[in-house]
Amino acid sequence: MKIKWYGHSAFYLATDSGVRIIIDPYEPGAFGGAIAYGRITDEADLVLTSHEHDDHSYTADIKGKFVHIKEKGTYEEKGVKIRAIETFHDTSGGQERGKNLIFLITADDITVAHLGDLGHILEDGTLQDIGKIDILMLPVGGFYTIGAKEATKVMSDLRPALIIPMHFKTDKCGLPIGYVDEFIKDKNKVRQANTPEIVITKATLPETEEIIVMKHAL
Repeated sequence: MKIKWYGHSAFYLATDSGVRIIIDPYEPGAFGGAIAYGRITDEADLVLTSHEHDDHSYTADIKGKFVHIKEKGTYEEKGVKIRAIETFHDTSGGQERGKNLIFLITADDITVAHLGDLGHILEDGTLQDIGKIDILMLPVGGFYTIGAKEATKVMSDLRPALIIPMHFKTDKCGLPIGYVDEFIKDKNKVRQANTPEIVITKATLPETEEIIVMKHAL
């Protein structure tokens, strides 16, 4: 499976069989220019959006006749299994920022969890519903989502092999959120990829929990 990080919470997955998946595409220039990442113009077979905010649900530039998944439920498209689990964008049951979807994507014998704009610690029932995952795409910037402390708790509860931080401040993100440094500063196994793309197989997943910080593609 190939994984590319566009920036913010937007990712591109390509399975070994060629299925192309885009998750949480942002609108360039959203929020008065605070989202300064470039346009996402790749072709997709599946597009997953965790909620309707402009930095997570902009599909206008994506090419191809894609299936758009934006509701909770269980899906199977082109051999890819997807579960969308409802959570919240805040700590008050969605009263401040609404609902949020966690996506579980299973392909190539790997399960990827993308937490969207998760705004709270996961309850035991949700943890059980998620089950065993291999790769975790984890918001760490705080303010709008869980921050470094809460993200560490969620990571520990889910126990993935590989963690990819997302939704943090960069040179292309001017939102009032934290840098990834706040999350990784006390972690043992952290790798700076210096690339926007990685290729992962079941066999190459790390044996012990590893955090990989990717470079944004756009």
